[in-house]
Amino acid sequence: MSAERRARIVDEVEAAAQVKDGMCVSIGGHIMSSHAMALIRRIIRQGTRNLTVVGAASAGLEVDLLIGAGCVRKVVAPYVGAEALAPIGPFYKAAAERGEIEIWECDEGIYYTALRAAALKLPFLPTLAGLGTSLPEVNPDLRLFDDPITGRPLVAVPPLRPDVALIHAAHADPYGNVQFVGSGMGDRAHHRAAATTIVTVERVVPNEEIRRNPIATALWNVDMVVRAPYGSHPFQSPGFYLHDEAHLDEYLAAARAAVAGDRRLFDAYLERYIFGPGSHAEYLQTVGFPRILSLHEV
Repeated sequence: MSAERRARIVDEVEAAAQVKDGMCVSIGGHIMSSHAMALIRRIIRQGTRNLTVVGAASAGLEVDLLIGAGCVRKVVAPYVGAEALAPIGPFYKAAAERGEIEIWECDEGIYYTALRAAALKLPFLPTLAGLGTSLPEVNPDLRLFDDPITGRPLVAVPPLRPDVALIHAAHADPYGNVQFVGSGMGDRAHHRAAATTIVTVERVVPNEEIRRNPIATALWNVDMVVRAPYGSHPFQSPGFYLHDEAHLDEYLAAARAAVAGDRRLFDAYLERYIFGPGSHAEYLQTVGFPRILSLHEV
């Protein structure tokens, strides 16, 4: 294997070091699935602060965790929660209500329009999304204007340009060609909009394996690839394992207590799962391999 082919494969430390204070970071996935948790834990561990976090169109508790750990200044996401386990993230809700973080108000249509404007390197894109709602009033970055051709009202949406996109996928080759099991949700939009894309994968595979099914290649020439088996835990990785509901319940109990004024459980959670383990491998040891293996999809 040539040096050029190996150039995109890095370890979790080098990858997370690309995320610096004050950056805009997008996180792929969908609620309970496919978040680059191995890197998110490393970002918390390295003490990164004042991030603008662009969650998935339906973001999960990965965004909530970053808020609770004190890493976040601003959130862009139509939804942050864990469905039936937590209709809305505890830290997200409390921080928004207390004015501790800024919320860039949007629905899913505006969200994807903003990412598309960034991908096309345009100053804005027009959309019908948000018309008839209060979104243009509560989000000063949105502008109402009349279509110069039809005269109908439209919403002008500015670009949303993440400095770094963090994505978790099934596998990639050393060139940075990435394939998902399933659709990959909105991760293509994150990759196209971001200046840098870092992907954690369950498996690094030879380029020959990618070329056997080229139509499945959803992302190509990503900037960095990190081999991170079980790297989405406690969320699922389609085709590999399910989400860990017991772990998520443990997190939510700690987060809810912290929001109510008692951070002891949450501080213990951070120490056990983030600051204690020195690497993703040590995190998996802390969780326990019997627990990890019990999550395998059948």
